Amino acid sequence: MEELLLSRIQFAANISFHILFPTITIGLGWVLLFFKLRFNATGDDRWMAAYMFWVKIFALSFGLGVVSGITMSFQFGTNWPGFMETVGNVAGPLLAYEVLTAFFLEAAFLGIMLFGASRVPNWLHTLATFLVAFGTTVSAFWILVLNSWMHTPTGFELRDGIVHATDWWAIIFNPSMPYRLVHMLLASGLTVAFLILGISAFRRLIGDQSKGVRVTFKTGAWMAAILIPVQIYAGDLHGLNTLEHQPQKVAAMEGNWETSSHVPLLLFALPDEEKRQNDFEIGIPSAASLILKHDPAGVVPGLNDFYAEDGTALHPPVAPVFWSFRVMVGTGVLMLVMSWATVIMMRRNRGVDGLNPWLLRGLVAMTFSGWLATLAGWYTTEIGRQPWLVQGVLTTEAAVADVPAPMVATTLAAYLIVYAVLLVAYITVIFRLARKASNPEDTRPHSGAAQVALVPAE
Repeated sequence: MEELLLSRIQFAANISFHILFPTITIGLGWVLLFFKLRFNATGDDRWMAAYMFWVKIFALSFGLGVVSGITMSFQFGTNWPGFMETVGNVAGPLLAYEVLTAFFLEAAFLGIMLFGASRVPNWLHTLATFLVAFGTTVSAFWILVLNSWMHTPTGFELRDGIVHATDWWAIIFNPSMPYRLVHMLLASGLTVAFLILGISAFRRLIGDQSKGVRVTFKTGAWMAAILIPVQIYAGDLHGLNTLEHQPQKVAAMEGNWETSSHVPLLLFALPDEEKRQNDFEIGIPSAASLILKHDPAGVVPGLNDFYAEDGTALHPPVAPVFWSFRVMVGTGVLMLVMSWATVIMMRRNRGVDGLNPWLLRGLVAMTFSGWLATLAGWYTTEIGRQPWLVQGVLTTEAAVADVPAPMVATTLAAYLIVYAVLLVAYITVIFRLARKASNPEDTRPHSGAAQVALVPAE
């Protein structure tokens, strides 16, 4: 059991670090395309200046995303051999499709996107930007197909305990895939929106009055204000889908122990798995039933329904799922308030110049709020799948390797140290790039570089 716990923590650390960067590149690629298309349509230098600044952050994020993804593939063989042994006939081709259709596309055109602005025709540079953005989305599609299938597996049969594909369309378009894909793409867009908002607010606070900062700030603000209500709606649909296919996860999210009607929406609780109850609760009467069943008298499943005959729990750990879900929702509500407040203040003040400095400081503090919401959401869905690695097919315990616990602990410590250093370095570099771009001495050369990039190569 010790090896299992350490291996789970190690993989969680790896995927938590990795997901931070694709969450940025997926959305930022499309924002860069928007900047480029706006320049092509208007000829306004500020759009290209915005492009030239944010493409650096895209490149940094892309590089760290690629490198950190390798360690996860490595762990499939070292820590989780049972996964590929059992479901490799499905997981292997899906991962291969991601490499063949997405990664090669990104790798082929990334160089043109990063370094070809002044070296290739403008149309080709725009096309490269589109293909890289498209590639990141296709990559997310295949990864989420596999992840969704692990939650709601379809289109397969078991032969001697090994999964064999019988219907690839059913595998790809499994019941939860559309909801997870939309939810993740919107999460990426919101992460990028607040990253742009936070960095642009920081540049304003340190005295950057350039037009490029104004357009990026407005882009981030409107992007966040539009996407967050859509995300709330998409999250509701995703929750209803989860209730249908993984009711035990929803029960843990709600901290609901007994199947009943008029279930309250718990704002705060202290779940106790030994007693199978909450020691303390603060909730809104009937609200959980209303949200999940669209009826205050709706019946919501309880955790006590998910126990084997021998008393083994068939539901996930309650407290982590319960609290990670509330962190995700709470962060989303704060995003809604801050983005709408920013848009309202901009409209009242007719632009960015009259915004309250405290609002700008608040946006800086929320620069990486998208990361917090994304990680909390992933913890909710992945911990909520336990004790299954593939729902109803393969348990997590059955897939783990027999690796000595001290060895796993040593590599885990090494991973955590490296990831902490890289994360601090990443954030530091982003803010240094912002300071450098805001330095008056750097304004002219940066603008000039942008102007050079606008001239199509012959």
